[in-house]
Formats: sequence, C-alpha cells, structure tokens
Amino acid sequence: MNRIKTIIVDDEPLARKGLAVRLKEYSEIEIIALCKNGDEAINVCQSQQIDLIFLDIQMPGKNGFDVVKTLVTLSTKLPTIIFVTAFDQYAVKAFENHALDYLLKPVDDNRLKQAVDKVQSFLKTQQDNVHKNKLASFVAGLTGNNYEEILEKLATGAKIEEKRFPESIAVKEQGEIVRVPTGTIQWVDAAGDYMCLHTNDGKTHILRKTMKELEAELDPKLFVRVHRSAIVNTKQINKLVTQVSGEYQLVLENGQELKVSRSYRDKVKAALAS
Repeated sequence: MNRIKTIIVDDEPLARKGLAVRLKEYSEIEIIALCKNGDEAINVCQSQQIDLIFLDIQMPGKNGFDVVKTLVTLSTKLPTIIFVTAFDQYAVKAFENHALDYLLKPVDDNRLKQAVDKVQSFLKTQQDNVHKNKLASFVAGLTGNNYEEILEKLATGAKIEEKRFPESIAVKEQGEIVRVPTGTIQWVDAAGDYMCLHTNDGKTHILRKTMKELEAELDPKLFVRVHRSAIVNTKQINKLVTQVSGEYQLVLENGQELKVSRSYRDKVKAALAS
C-alpha cells in the first residue's frame, strides 16, 4: 500500500507541529503540509490528491465544518477526515457517525494509533464514496443552521437533540385548513408577505408566513434555500446549470428553472453532493 498523504489543519502552531512529530513514528503516514487555516487546507487539496486530513474543528475564518463543506463540493475524491477537537468526551459523540474518527486534545498515544490503524483499514477497503456520502449528509444537516450555536453547545457539553420537522404544513384556504405534506412540495417562492407552495400535483398553496419562518419548519436535509425568495426540494432537482455569465441556474424535474444566488451557491452544491 502506498504511503498515506496527510495534512494537518490547526490554527495553533504547537498543536500542528506536535501532531506532526508524533505521526513521524508511523512509516505509512507521509505529511504533505501543515495548514494554519481552512483556506490553506482547501488549496492543498485542490493542488494534489490528499488521502487523510487531521482537521481541527474550531478555527478562525473557516472552521472544520466549513472546510468539509467546501471539500464536498470541490473534490472528486474526498480525503478521509479525522476531527481533532478540544470538546469533551460527551459532546464529541455528536461526530462519531460523520467522520472516520475523532481525536480529543490533548491527543492520547493509544487513540492516535487506533486512528491510524482505522485509516489504513478504511483505505484498503476503498470506501471513500461511503465516507463522502456521510459527510455530505452531515453538512447538509448543518446547512442553514447557526454554526456558532452548535459549537457553543458542544463546547459546554450541552445536549444536542435532533430537531424533528413537521410532515405537513397547515394552510388556510377558503375558510378551511388544508394540510400539505412537505414531501409533495417541489419548491417555494415568496410573493410579498405570502409564501407560494408549489406541489407535485400542479397546485399552488398560498401561506401567510415569512420565508425565515417557513425555512425553520422545513428539514434542511430535504430543502435548500437557493435565493432570498426561493426554497427548493432537493429531490426535485434535475440539474444545476452554469450560465455563460457565471451565474447558476437550477432545473427541476418538472422543467421549472430557478436562479441560484451567489450567497446560496455553496449550499446548493453541498445538497446535490449528498
């Protein structure tokens, strides 16, 4: 097996160098770069094929989540991710199903060996697509949420409960309350103070609610904001088209075309990658 091309990403110089020194004990690990921020890590991954990233979570600028989010949209082969974090044992359980492994600072020698062994086994089985899908799903779940609030909860050991989203939206129509199943909503656009819910039966339901209020009720794993006045069901997306002007446009399964604003472009790419 070829040596595992590895980068270490941490804003603390001692943490970067310390981990690099300890990894030199493993002949199978080849340290390619020590990156002090997320942008450096992304640039290295774009310039050459990296197999493994030891990724700090809480960093100035792009945090660990932001780095993963960007790599999901850019990389054809996503590196294996091992989160390195100062969060306590209880809080870090939140990451167990979304990364190959995690290391708690200060890194224990036995845990480091276990992580390296796990990486070797993982790469031998070539399950990078499974890893990519897990991370893409993780990022999609975080998209639209407040990263700082999540990080604060993790840092304090506060319990993170999975938010449950309603299976239908109540809409008042001609004196009656109609329940519109969220799974049938293809896309939503704003019309003044009202939301237009376009469903797969060709109907449009008018809801008096703000875009922000409606977005909070829709599962971010299924729905993505593509414009300040539009939300799309990701299962209804047929393709993402790049225009000559550099703008992006979504084409839905029903042929509906929607503009994707620059500020939401990365969210849409992450949703499509999941």
